[in-house]
Amino acid sequence: MTAPYTQARPTGTADPAAVLLARLTALRERVAALVDERAAGDPTADDPLRGLYLPQEAVQHLLGTEPAGAPVGLVDLADPAPAGPAGTESAAPIAPAAHTDRLIGLASRMGLSELDTAILLVALAPDLDRAFEPLYGYLNDDVSRRRATTGLALDLCGMPAHLAAARARFHSSAPLRALGLLEVEEPERPFLGRSLRVPDRLVAHLIGDDTPDDVLHGHLLAMPEHLPATDDAFVLRLADRLTAGPVTVYLRELREGDGPAAIAGALRAAGLGALRFSGPEDRVPALLREARLGGRAVVLSGLPEQPGPLVQALAAATDVTVLLTDPRPYDPHWSARDPLVLDAPRRRAGGTAAWSAALGPDAIGFDLATAVAPYRLGGDRVQRAAHAAHALAAFDGTPLTAAHVRLAARQQSASGLERHARRIRPAVTWNDLVLPDRPLTQLRELALRARHRDRVLGDWRLSAGGGRGRGVLGLFAGESGTGKTLSAEVVAAELGLDLYVVQLSSVVDKYVGETEKNLERIFTEADRTDAVLLFDEADAVFGKRSEVKDSHDRYANMESAYLLQRLESFDGIALLTTNLRANIDEAFTRRLDLVVDFPFPDAEQRLALWRHGLSSVPCAEGVDPRPPARDFELAGGSIRSAVVTAAYLAAGRDEPVGDGDLLEGARREYRKAGRLVPGEATW
Repeated sequence: MTAPYTQARPTGTADPAAVLLARLTALRERVAALVDERAAGDPTADDPLRGLYLPQEAVQHLLGTEPAGAPVGLVDLADPAPAGPAGTESAAPIAPAAHTDRLIGLASRMGLSELDTAILLVALAPDLDRAFEPLYGYLNDDVSRRRATTGLALDLCGMPAHLAAARARFHSSAPLRALGLLEVEEPERPFLGRSLRVPDRLVAHLIGDDTPDDVLHGHLLAMPEHLPATDDAFVLRLADRLTAGPVTVYLRELREGDGPAAIAGALRAAGLGALRFSGPEDRVPALLREARLGGRAVVLSGLPEQPGPLVQALAAATDVTVLLTDPRPYDPHWSARDPLVLDAPRRRAGGTAAWSAALGPDAIGFDLATAVAPYRLGGDRVQRAAHAAHALAAFDGTPLTAAHVRLAARQQSASGLERHARRIRPAVTWNDLVLPDRPLTQLRELALRARHRDRVLGDWRLSAGGGRGRGVLGLFAGESGTGKTLSAEVVAAELGLDLYVVQLSSVVDKYVGETEKNLERIFTEADRTDAVLLFDEADAVFGKRSEVKDSHDRYANMESAYLLQRLESFDGIALLTTNLRANIDEAFTRRLDLVVDFPFPDAEQRLALWRHGLSSVPCAEGVDPRPPARDFELAGGSIRSAVVTAAYLAAGRDEPVGDGDLLEGARREYRKAGRLVPGEATW
């Protein structure tokens, strides 16, 4: 028997493909030696039909041949760190060679032995050099079988085919197959006749092609580009753990984007590349192989509804770093091997570093910190919002403004709230409010709290603890038409957020427990969305608890108890309006940040409301709103309706609005309310 196969180790070549082809020179010499060895005593060596049939002399030759497995070239593979083939150097993982020698680099990263690497090269040869196809066909005694078989691979490596430890290198649990580097085909054939195939993706990698596997097309996403600062304590600790070695980490995020932002920052600090995956579990083997080839981590954000199979498949790969993030708490039933479970750090609102980097030098004409203060966009949302803001500015033909940035940020914060609430795009300002100084000051304070809650409750550690959120809750109390809903819209406009008015018809359900489920969906969406949530006529949901006299009272009180608990952990901005403050349970009042009372307007405020309503309406010369303001006690909403009525009356005559139109509009509002109109006789 010829000497066992020993790998050549070419170095110093710049082209990975050239390095790999140089290795085939030594393999070609080994194949030639084996061909000569077989031809020496084979009576059918010169038969042109050899391999297509088995003549009598070939049978006699095979029967008279000594069985393979003589002591020459035995390798003891029973040891965990086996010796190299036939007494050559140790089969421990190969030390890295030149960076262009990808086969050696692959063997080093994946812990392949010398024998595993030799088998891989034997199987790889026909995919790199067509000259090996007829040679392998000859050695397989079948000209149609031009790939290496398990038996041929062992022969070329100088390993006895009957040695159990040698045959074990082809088991499904052996490194070559377990890592997706080698496929053993044709299981119906005898073991030594089964074909060996190297996946096309591995062949491409070894010759220098780093294009991801085709089966992963459409399932690999880009990592966020603009990341939190790497001096964040949590990010740095996670980076240290990633640097220490492969690990599976599960980050639970309380708000969308917190997990990917922390993961991206840790990967950058650790200098580790990553594959961000979104796909089914049947793509996991190809994904893990891709990660191993490039020495990269695997990142998944947002697990499927049934994450068990996917998490189990990923967690089983102990040699690959896997980073998972999802809003759900980790369930031990998902995987037999538990990951390192952590809570993603809460992302601050109003951070300008990522916004400045994304917007570039154009963000100089306005106060960027104030413009982005209410938004808590994470991951790649800031980059996308910046791109949208530039596109909006280009469409308007103007320089970039705070309005463009706010509108783009709102678009990135769209959510599923519209299934349960009506969205209002605020189109009002503080100038549209006619209120006394006290409620006006409280409304400005409400906007101030929304902007600086992370600093006060987080950095200054003034949160009450106990799992309480950082939400801002306000109650607007006052008679109908005093400006409660308009004020909520003004606060939302000041913050640059959309206003979502909760539709009670989509919340309240006659079946026990369904109302709480609907409310939970709303609160969950509001937690992850930059928006202002408005519960108009909140008495229907936040009313006082009553004494339990029957089952209806008990279930109604359960609903109130749920709301009390949910408001404690709320992270968003919620406003409640009521016509009668006394109807709201005191337990809810204690959890509110501000209670704003809207007084009924006096004569001076009513005059201001009339003038504000008429500010854009064509009026006759000398029109005077003072008489209706003095004689008709109307709230702001009713005054607006009276102005609209007067405008229609004047438009019907194609004339400006006159004093008579104003008086008629005021009288109609009185009649609608069932009140006695001044100056009219009663019957």
